[in-house]
Amino acid sequence: MRGNYKFFLLALLIAFASCSFTSKTFDNPDKDKLLIQLITYVLDQGHFDPQELNDDFSANVFEDYLSQLDPFKRYFYASDIEEFEVYKDQIDDQLRNYDVSFFNITHQRLLERIEDSKKLYAEILEVPFDFSKDETYTSEYETLSYVKNKKEMKERWRQQLKFSTIANYDEAVSQRDSEITTVELPESVFSAANEKSQSKEKKSMAELEKDARETTKRSLDELYDFIDDRQRKDWFAVYINAIVEEFDPHTFYFAPEDKDRFDVAMSGNFEGIGARLQKKMDAIVVNEIISGGPAWRANELEVGDHILKVKQEDEEEGVNVVGMRLDDAIKFIKGPKGTVVTLTLKKVDGTIEDISITRDIVELEETYAKSSTVEKDGKTFGVINLPKFYVDFQSYDNRNAASDIKQEIIRLKEAGMEGLVLDLRNNGGGSLQTVVDIVGLFIEDGPVVQVKTTGEPKEVLRDRDRAIVWDGPLVVLVNELSASASEILAAAMQDYKRGIVIGSKQTYGKGTVQNVLDLNRMVRNNSNGDMGALKFTTQKFYRINGGSTQLEGVKSDVVVPDRYSYINIGEKDQENPLPWDKIDAVDYEVWGNYFDYDTTISKSKARMAANEQLKLIDANAQWVKKIRDREIYSLNYEKYREEMELNEQEAKRFEQLSEYKTDLTFNSLPYELKLMEQDTILKEKRKRWHTNLSRDVYIEEALNVLNDLKMTYAIKNKVATSVKN
Repeated sequence: MRGNYKFFLLALLIAFASCSFTSKTFDNPDKDKLLIQLITYVLDQGHFDPQELNDDFSANVFEDYLSQLDPFKRYFYASDIEEFEVYKDQIDDQLRNYDVSFFNITHQRLLERIEDSKKLYAEILEVPFDFSKDETYTSEYETLSYVKNKKEMKERWRQQLKFSTIANYDEAVSQRDSEITTVELPESVFSAANEKSQSKEKKSMAELEKDARETTKRSLDELYDFIDDRQRKDWFAVYINAIVEEFDPHTFYFAPEDKDRFDVAMSGNFEGIGARLQKKMDAIVVNEIISGGPAWRANELEVGDHILKVKQEDEEEGVNVVGMRLDDAIKFIKGPKGTVVTLTLKKVDGTIEDISITRDIVELEETYAKSSTVEKDGKTFGVINLPKFYVDFQSYDNRNAASDIKQEIIRLKEAGMEGLVLDLRNNGGGSLQTVVDIVGLFIEDGPVVQVKTTGEPKEVLRDRDRAIVWDGPLVVLVNELSASASEILAAAMQDYKRGIVIGSKQTYGKGTVQNVLDLNRMVRNNSNGDMGALKFTTQKFYRINGGSTQLEGVKSDVVVPDRYSYINIGEKDQENPLPWDKIDAVDYEVWGNYFDYDTTISKSKARMAANEQLKLIDANAQWVKKIRDREIYSLNYEKYREEMELNEQEAKRFEQLSEYKTDLTFNSLPYELKLMEQDTILKEKRKRWHTNLSRDVYIEEALNVLNDLKMTYAIKNKVATSVKN
């Protein structure tokens, strides 16, 4: 009932917000103009930090939009940019007047330049590259100027294509050389192998160069198939997002198809057949069958099948999807639970076959929390991995992260768990309500997070349920990609001294809250079709100690290096982030227990400082940064090969990273073992996860910390008992 009440309040707030927006009439018959009208109004009225639409704003949109359209500067000419410059300080005025002139001229010109480039790359790739020539290629596109004429454009394309091709060429040469390497074999086997190798002549360098160019061309052909599939509305969404992202990095416009994907990502489920599809040339191809879904249960659809037609149960003829945009084809294939769809397939063996599948709710298990037990020093510990804070926005009572975590903790307790690792690495966040409920599983009651809306008093979100699901030792694992709701949870556990946070120097640093508004709700008598949705920043959240996680993130109690340590991937490295600030703390009581956190943290830091695996991980992270920061590459094959060999030699230093193993064995819980009897895919996924856990130095240290916490509890509890007696 508590969850129902909270969800009702949230729905009520959204409804009031929607009503306040819809007090204004939006009925422009032009869909593009209507979309600009809706979005500029919502951001002005509802964004946490509304931007003034002025010439500076206009110039920023101008630069960002063009860099998104042509990041490699291989479409537009300097003359195009000069023509566009007229609009550089006019975009703000156009937005106020719902004018799309700037978009129209750039869009039309882009399509023309894309057509030009098709001929250009095909022409360049007809001619062999001279890899003996001494020249270089720079990947620092931002510093490149726009070309002045066709000759310069052809030269830019030539360099980029030669760079792509030299990598393909090197791979082909290496593969050929490895195939003809002599190995020690019995004489009879060697003779047979020698005869076979003689019957198949090795390719010449010229043939390998031609193969490399053909590989480059195939890749570009596939890219341009994708580009050709994009419609005007897709390009217009790029323009809209160049506008809204000036407000902050997390304000984003979802075109209708993107909104569907967002809903699936947040809820972890959708209604359909349970297959992932991709487009290859004109074909819609099955590239994964989702475990447990309708297609998996029917066991007729296979990876590699081409879908030719899609027929609904009330239709006599199917719709031909060959050559159709992937998003459009998916609309025909997905559908409500209980309905039947018939697919005409070209099977992997070339036969044509019709199969019928009854649609159902498909759950994406990789979205959901999963748990495991592990034995260490005679104690049983639990590990829960939470990929995101998922929720079904239509109903909080449906499956969500909080209810799943609670269930997994109960199951782990039944299995004898004595300490828990909650793994939030790479968890980008999600539902604010679920994180409040999850924190409530570990504390008696009290504040969890403070939320502030511009011009309004702060709101304190609290756990009001005095029940505690887990009161034992707790470790929270984070890294630089742990963001938003992950940071709220880690911060609360740290402030309450309820658990120890292990991970990167700081988490991502996203201290803002977004709402998603269905723009169709604001339009009366809409004849323009689906308008999509706008995700926009409405609030900032703060720790209960008053500090913001914005930009600064959560500092780990025990800092350990990882592959992201030297790469700029946090909020502070994004464009237009909101600033850090601080508000007053709220009253809260630190967790009262017998765990000695200070001693445990000191022991963990000492172990980490002496850990050779972590030293190697740190060295690898520095090397990765060095590779990523490189901008100049040789297009002379001998020099290119020398550089690659140096990289390969250096990379060998880090091969032992993947060889690291612990003596820990991880096991699924009884309920999951029963599922695996019928689900071999789930069994394989869990086997892979458990193998990765057994090689994970961070999990190993988290378990060491849990063990230490158990020991300090036993010692302090014994001392306290002695004093009482």
